[in-house]
Amino acid sequence: MKKFFKVFMLILVGVILVSTFVFLYNKSKPKVQVYEIVAPSISDLEKTTVATGKIEPRDEILIKPQISGIVDVVYKEAGQKVKKGEVLAKVKVIPELGQLNAAESRIRIAQINANQAETDFNRVDKLYKDQLVSKEEYEKSNVAFQQALEELQSAKDAHEIIKEGITKNSASFSSTMIRSTIDGLILDVPVKAGNSVIMSNTFNDGTTIATVANMNDLIFRGKIDETEVGRIHESMPVKLTIGALQNFTFDAILEYISPKGVEENGANQFEIKAAVVIPDSVMIRSGYSANAAIVLQNAKNALIVPESLIEFSGDSTFVYVMTDSVPAQQFSRTPVKIGMSDGINIEIKDGIALNDKLRGVEKKTN
Repeated sequence: MKKFFKVFMLILVGVILVSTFVFLYNKSKPKVQVYEIVAPSISDLEKTTVATGKIEPRDEILIKPQISGIVDVVYKEAGQKVKKGEVLAKVKVIPELGQLNAAESRIRIAQINANQAETDFNRVDKLYKDQLVSKEEYEKSNVAFQQALEELQSAKDAHEIIKEGITKNSASFSSTMIRSTIDGLILDVPVKAGNSVIMSNTFNDGTTIATVANMNDLIFRGKIDETEVGRIHESMPVKLTIGALQNFTFDAILEYISPKGVEENGANQFEIKAAVVIPDSVMIRSGYSANAAIVLQNAKNALIVPESLIEFSGDSTFVYVMTDSVPAQQFSRTPVKIGMSDGINIEIKDGIALNDKLRGVEKKTN
């Protein structure tokens, strides 16, 4: 029994020694590094900057009344199309009592003068027919009578304007009928029947009856950071994406860059505007939020690789090109000439070919 135990212990010690030797041997062996292989590709490359803003009409017209009063009837509502000169609403004039009394008094006086002028003319007319007065006197009397009638009519018109804001002789040009000044779409009608409105003057802007805009001429209005504004210029192409229309991308042309920045959240922002090209099949609403991608630089059919493969050393750049894969991967440090980058991929102008295989990131091994 003792002999068997001794043999067992010797065998166990031997196994432990052999296992330890194998473990130490494997540990001392150099670890083989295996890298992912990346191939260059041909593609278009663009470098862009993004400005946030919204879509709005180039011309948005505020329709205001030419008289003060009360909105009597509103004929249109937001969303309807209108033609230039089409009536949007009617304003009823509320006369000022002092002006109304003065106008009525003027009518009475003009009526008295007209009656007297008519009496005088009839008398002169009879005498003229009897050849008792000259033609000159007859003509003077006729002129005085006509002037009196004209003054009476003028007094009545003035009374109608004060009371109604309109005269019968000029109904089609009445300032009580609020008309659109352009062809377009009604964006907003902020008044209702019964609202008081005031005319525009030097002391106030007046009440807006409606907002009308030409929705066929839209612009993107946004802001761009001062770190990017020096790299853009008018006439640059712009790609617009609208949050409400995620399946569409719209072309635009940059046409305005503000010469003055505005500080927002500690950074200077510059306003930009771009003319938007909208297909007839797409409905755009004023005020849609949008992002404008401005192409700062592009390269067509460029040889590109992931920028993470580039090794920067001073003014030089390198990639590692695979020279052999058996028995282990071998790479050659190769200088390359780079071009533009979009932050993910970078253009290779010289140094490698399309069929080269480049060293990527190291693969993890157990």
